[in-house]
Amino acid sequence: MEIQSAFNSGVQGFQRATETANQAAVDIVAETTVGQDAVATTQAPVSNEQSIPELNQSIVELKVAEYQGKASAEVIKTADESLGTLLDVTA
Repeated sequence: MEIQSAFNSGVQGFQRATETANQAAVDIVAETTVGQDAVATTQAPVSNEQSIPELNQSIVELKVAEYQGKASAEVIKTADESLGTLLDVTA
């Protein structure tokens, strides 16, 4: 495996983790924020029972993104250490 390939995998993992975390955060805000339309009208907001499973899923996705980011950091760290070892051996 090439060192550059490992770095690229780590960076791509970070990008996916960031995208997943951002989307989960948007979903959490959408589930926990009362819309302006509901405030302006006398309609009752959507039942919390309906949004709880969606909120739970968004929280789980946020946690998955955290672990994906940590795993990507380990990939980059390992690639860096391998490159350092190769440079030490050839020097």
